[in-house]
Amino acid sequence: MFKFHQMKHIFEILDKMRCLRKRSTVSFLGVLVVFLLFMNLYIEDSYVLEGDKQLIRETSTHQLNSERYVHTFKDLSNFSGAINVTYRYLAATPLQRKRYLTIGLSSVKRKKGNYLLETIKSIFEQSSYEELKEISVVVHLADFNSSWRDAMVQDITQKFAHHIIAGRLMVIHAPEEYYPILDGLKRNYNDPEDRVKFRSKQNVDYAFLLNFCANTSDYYVMLEDDVRCSKNFLTAIKKVIASLEGTYWVTLEFSKLGYIGKLYHSHDLPRLAHFLLMFYQEMPCDWLLTHFRGLLAQKNVIRFKPSLFQHMGYYSSYKGTENKLKDDDFEEESFDIPDNPPASLYTNMNVFENYEASKAYSSVDEYFWGKPPSTGDVFVIVFENPIIIKKIKVNTGTEDRQNDILHHGALDVGENVMPSKRRRQCSTYLRLGEFKNGNFEMSGVNQKIPFDIHCMRIYVTKTQKEWLIIRSISIWTS
Repeated sequence: MFKFHQMKHIFEILDKMRCLRKRSTVSFLGVLVVFLLFMNLYIEDSYVLEGDKQLIRETSTHQLNSERYVHTFKDLSNFSGAINVTYRYLAATPLQRKRYLTIGLSSVKRKKGNYLLETIKSIFEQSSYEELKEISVVVHLADFNSSWRDAMVQDITQKFAHHIIAGRLMVIHAPEEYYPILDGLKRNYNDPEDRVKFRSKQNVDYAFLLNFCANTSDYYVMLEDDVRCSKNFLTAIKKVIASLEGTYWVTLEFSKLGYIGKLYHSHDLPRLAHFLLMFYQEMPCDWLLTHFRGLLAQKNVIRFKPSLFQHMGYYSSYKGTENKLKDDDFEEESFDIPDNPPASLYTNMNVFENYEASKAYSSVDEYFWGKPPSTGDVFVIVFENPIIIKKIKVNTGTEDRQNDILHHGALDVGENVMPSKRRRQCSTYLRLGEFKNGNFEMSGVNQKIPFDIHCMRIYVTKTQKEWLIIRSISIWTS
């Protein structure tokens, strides 16, 4: 445990680091190191003493002695607990049961354009009747202008009354008195003062939204208020989560833009809400989300393609400036995401670095990469349980390495798993077909194969001098 004077010395050093005006995250990373020591990833109440909490307040460039600020941060020692905010329910009925997924939106008055109603409409229209039973949508009207809030509530209740009555849609507001100081904040990265105020308030808006949603569902996805959804996005998300069972993750990304389509476990929301509040004036929300992921030991981005959410707004909520950003990986029409049931994978090919076999079977944008294979080399998938397969699709090579394909190979399916000291494997195989131009695709597999499938095997039929990338293996089950 750091002593008081040691902590004070550290913060004095960090204050000097903040003087760097170039666009750098050096100062913030220093703050994060101290923050990581506080949290120890899973901080307990006893780890933050009253003196430490006072130090945190003293590190700001302002005297944070207002009652509003102290009221907001008084529970700083309990990062897993809820922030004490009394919300105003603008349109809501009691939530009857916990849902699978909560979709969170925060919205403020824009100088130009208003896309909130279209976003809510897209969420509901792109969901099936069965999917609607598993989602809840929480809209935080975060603008302090009560006339604008009243007008928006009227529009929302008129257009989506049945969803509100069904408990699928809630509209809330966190009162202004719970917000920390928003004027005269540090101008990190030499941003204009009004932009610093805008993005700092936005961090707090999202923190209060996350805090509210912590117990409404198993998972939470963050959207902006100007987003269009892909058809049956919930089903796609559920399949991805199921495919990652047993894998540690903090954030799953279903869009490459900003903080659109970022998915979290609901049990992480209180900690994320506290994190945004602690560093609300340091940097934009999407940057903070990246640091949060890293602090909780998810080193790499886990992003899925095609994207499920698309930015549709033309004017930004900041000053009405133009914002034409689009996610070119977005597909609006329903796409058939594979099931890829649980399995173990192995190969006798020479694997390059960390491009191991499992990466070809993942929904994440990654792949297997091996050195030139020889005749008889195999890439094997052994399923945990026998399955009935409807469709198989295997792609090799990438856009920038178009020759690293399987030039000569076949795909087999097997049965009768035999125990082995090293690994499980099938005793008999049946050939489904050959690869063409590095790819294999077959539908109606269950109509061609008379047995439940225990294994699937990619078999190299001729030695090649080129390396081999297996970009994706997709399996749809009956």
